Amino acid sequence: MEHGGRGAEAGTGGGLRAGFGRRDITPSKPCFVVGYPHADRISTGVHDPLFASAVCLEYGGSAVLLISLDVLFVSAEWTRDSREVISRRTGIPGEAILFGATHTHSGPHTAEVMAWREDPVVPPVDPTLLAFMREQALAAAVDAWTSREPAEAAWCRADVRGLAGGNRIDPEGAEDPEAGLLLIRREKDAGPLCVVSVYGMHPTVLHEDSTLFSSDFIAFARRTVEDAMDGAGLVYLNGVCGDQSPRRVVKAQTFAEAERIGRALGERFVAALKEAAPFARDFPIAHAVHSLHVEGKCFPAVEEAEARLTQTRRRFDQLRTEGAPTSTLRTAECTVFGAEEVLTLAKAERSGEAASLRESYGRVEIQALRLGDSFVAAWPGEFFVEYGLDLKRRARARVFVATICNGELQGYVVTPAAEAVGGYEAQMSLLPASAGAAVVEGTLALLREMP
Repeated sequence: MEHGGRGAEAGTGGGLRAGFGRRDITPSKPCFVVGYPHADRISTGVHDPLFASAVCLEYGGSAVLLISLDVLFVSAEWTRDSREVISRRTGIPGEAILFGATHTHSGPHTAEVMAWREDPVVPPVDPTLLAFMREQALAAAVDAWTSREPAEAAWCRADVRGLAGGNRIDPEGAEDPEAGLLLIRREKDAGPLCVVSVYGMHPTVLHEDSTLFSSDFIAFARRTVEDAMDGAGLVYLNGVCGDQSPRRVVKAQTFAEAERIGRALGERFVAALKEAAPFARDFPIAHAVHSLHVEGKCFPAVEEAEARLTQTRRRFDQLRTEGAPTSTLRTAECTVFGAEEVLTLAKAERSGEAASLRESYGRVEIQALRLGDSFVAAWPGEFFVEYGLDLKRRARARVFVATICNGELQGYVVTPAAEAVGGYEAQMSLLPASAGAAVVEGTLALLREMP
């Protein structure tokens, strides 16, 4: 296994030090708003700012940075370059820096996805926007690094069942009933300094008719937590959310509904945080990275993909004629979108471009951070929740899994059952379902070797 540097083990002295930083990453001019197929959305304003929020934790001379970004995706290339810049300024190894996209579908376009190439409304990513996002992420990271002060921290868990949604593939399907919360407070006065949350849910209350930049329900959850915790900054990491969606609980796709759901989530976070204990200054920090080799999928012949697209369109039209429930219609419509994207990928297979894509994504980064008595595992891409639950059941210690971190994998990693059925997520997937189990096994091995 290939590992990054290790942090200090418990007992090396010095006590925990922590700092928080935040910068605005909202584009300053109108641009494409990414997140929904065929939705020609150009931003018309800002409902709530998009942020880069960073926390630095240091113990015994070893430090880590966790940086949350209010965008749909970050690419592995952007992550690599941004880690290098931040490492030069702070001395923190790149492998100890985690970038997590909150996955808002009301933010700018920040990563190229081959399956979207034939969507006529999706423009190329603007490199000046990526440079701006890196600059602001660097500033937030440096602020967190330079503001470090003696601190203490405690982990807790919030019960999040029934709040923002559930399994969008199957109403009786799996969901993670808990969110992980790390409360960091100042040693000098026990005042809250920062909260890290790990909660898996698609932020898709707002839909394709919204042209205002927003982090969706996350904005209201963040505001609720920060108001209740005396201004302590929230670093929000999206958990294992590939098949988790508000689709079955939303009453409308409005900002008022995003506020209702976000505030309910934030209040559940706050209730758990107020019970957080025990706090510790002896808070060991460690980090490790493993690069896992995976085999990508081969896509069907163009003719087969065209026939599948025709079939899914007919099914969607039939359901619409029959007056099917909104959630059922949306699932069927997304299956059409997936079939369109498979056709794009089938053409790329015929041209040879898909082979190059598989080679580019043939290694998946698994990152693990030890934070006190618990771990955060960071996976790129959109994994189905079953993989996160499997890891949590089998890990040697408490672990919370953040996804859409340090890369995007061009989409989803689904379960074997979902792969057999098909559907949007299974179709828009560069990797086979077997990759999910491989990532779980690789993460378990990495955790076993960490101090």
